Amino acid sequence: MKVKMSNLKEIKEEICEVGHRLWQLGFVAANDGNISVKVDEDRYLVTPTGTSKSFLKPNMIILINGKGEIIEREDERYRPSSELPMHMRCYEERDDIKAAVHAHPPVATAFAIAGIPLDSYTMPEAIIFLGSVPIAQYGTPSTQEVPDAVAACLPDHDTMLLENHGALTVGADLITAYYRMETLEHFAKLTYYARQLGGERELSQKQIADCLKLREKFQVPGRHPGYKKYARKG
Repeated sequence: MKVKMSNLKEIKEEICEVGHRLWQLGFVAANDGNISVKVDEDRYLVTPTGTSKSFLKPNMIILINGKGEIIEREDERYRPSSELPMHMRCYEERDDIKAAVHAHPPVATAFAIAGIPLDSYTMPEAIIFLGSVPIAQYGTPSTQEVPDAVAACLPDHDTMLLENHGALTVGADLITAYYRMETLEHFAKLTYYARQLGGERELSQKQIADCLKLREKFQVPGRHPGYKKYARKG
């Protein structure tokens, strides 16, 4: 069933709100970053290329199909994000993904530039909502190298760093994907500070398993790499 036009308007407004928040938090600069939402079987809303997220308005958001072809746009001046192939690969790889957010949160991106994954299990909130965060292999922006690198991480991860580039989060809806970006940057800051104080201390296997049980209790959607190693039955 196709989403009604009235609902499309609401989704466009939500995309703009998330874009504004990314800019306000300093997660994007100039025209960095991009956002997409899968609205039904073969229709997607995407942000335009070359536009600051601080200036986003609903009439700038573009409706496309699964091939990246434009179905509808209110203003002919705007074209889909140049990173569209990365977003479409997420939807191709997993049916449960309904939204994707790409940004350059400073501290998390610094880890990506330094080649240091955020893979320690130290903070309950990060364990519950993110799990370990890998680094997807470097790919030249706007090329097929990026979607291929992202695809390698998607089977077990909803949050990833992009080597020397930024970060990508996906979710069952746009707000979930956006919250993961916020949590990622917060976790990156705390990890950085902890290492200045002598290093972080990981939780025990039992404590990590208990966090995963909380994830189940909270019914957090998506994938989590920790289940293979830490999940306990009973």
